[in-house]
Amino acid sequence: MTQSLVWERDGRDWPLREHSRFVHAGGLRWHVQQLGKGPAMLLIHGTGASTHSWRELAPLLAPHFSLVSVDLPGHAFTDTPPQAQLSLPGMAASLASLVDALGADLQWVVGHSAGAAIAARMVIDGRIAPRGLIGLNAALLPLGGAAGLLFPPTARLMAATLIAPRLFAWRAGDSAAVARLIAGTGSVLSPAGVALYARLMRDVKHVSGALGMMARWDLDGLTPKLRQLNTPLSLLVGDRDRAVPPAQAREVLDLLPRATRRSLEVLAAAGHLAHEERPAEVAQFVFRSVGQTTA
Repeated sequence: MTQSLVWERDGRDWPLREHSRFVHAGGLRWHVQQLGKGPAMLLIHGTGASTHSWRELAPLLAPHFSLVSVDLPGHAFTDTPPQAQLSLPGMAASLASLVDALGADLQWVVGHSAGAAIAARMVIDGRIAPRGLIGLNAALLPLGGAAGLLFPPTARLMAATLIAPRLFAWRAGDSAAVARLIAGTGSVLSPAGVALYARLMRDVKHVSGALGMMARWDLDGLTPKLRQLNTPLSLLVGDRDRAVPPAQAREVLDLLPRATRRSLEVLAAAGHLAHEERPAEVAQFVFRSVGQTTA
């Protein structure tokens, strides 16, 4: 059974809910979580996730940084924008409007998967100027092979129809199906982690937002622009990631003007959701990355 997320009900036990608030910016009502003290750091989740994905990593970072995490447009408790704004440039512009509204002087940005592409686009477009970017299983290059040819048109078709998100939400509401979906990314989450994704995927609005984002995602335009990225970028790759080929990280670094061997680390026996599987090790990577940036 599908069930729309309602903050007054579903927010009661949402991870880190004591740090949640709602902010209006760029024509949207955003779900924002702010915690910690120190230099400002923005956390950007990937497609189909939400603030919940930082539930274990954020408390480890909070003693050192003023953290800002958000539900991206169309995801979880944040409003859905016009479909055109679900593109990479649209997401980057919308999120930059929120950062401006918060008055956050961002020093670092951590992006998971598609969140890393949003972060890079915000910098390239001159919307933010952090000291460094940190990508966790970053999706910065177009998918190759059949997936790259078939995925965007299929997602566009599904996003354009009302029935597809409803069917997907109905099927994905089954925790066993969600566990299989997560396992397909190379990650193994706790039952509590799977249950949170199942709650998201029962929400037709969330599913529609994620499909709409995937349908309009075009990294072909980002790849050549990465050569303009002078902000240091550190990449962490789970060697079991089945969603973003780990080998892509080296290809990305070859494009960057300021990349070094220290810019890439591999986390053994971790999948696409490494920050949820191994938060303590990912936190140490963040600390090392920040240290290299400030050295």
